[in-house]
Amino acid sequence: MKAKKVTSINIGIGDADRAKIAKGLSHVLADSYSLYLMTHNFHWNVTGPMFNTLHLMFMAQYTEQWNALDIIAERIRALGHPAPGTYKEFAKLASIKEVDGVPKATDMIRLLVAAQEATARTAREVFPVVEKANDQPTADLLTQRMEVHEKTAWMLRSLLEE
Repeated sequence: MKAKKVTSINIGIGDADRAKIAKGLSHVLADSYSLYLMTHNFHWNVTGPMFNTLHLMFMAQYTEQWNALDIIAERIRALGHPAPGTYKEFAKLASIKEVDGVPKATDMIRLLVAAQEATARTAREVFPVVEKANDQPTADLLTQRMEVHEKTAWMLRSLLEE
């Protein structure tokens, strides 16, 4: 079978930098997908006195997260690299680990705070290579994602205060 010819990419970012950025974004995508799954799981399984509040809050959060996945994956593709898209790849790339069982509502909140913060950290780790490569679209994407994760972590932490 003849290899498919790939058209070269000339967007002002060299091949090596595009590869590093795509690798970093793949970690962001994996954390984002893991966070999405965790939040959706907790939406389905939350119980207790805060049920309605958390059920609705988690739905808003997983919906926002779901919409972000496509944006992150498409940026990886625009940089000329395949986006990871399997559980196996996500498990290998993610810093967020799966939760066993069904935690109590307050434990769900604590786990989501940690996962939101982890996703923000993962996005922040990619920033130096993005800045060095002068990749403004990815910098904008990462800035938006960090803002969402940091704000969401703050809102969740507020539920834990006495």
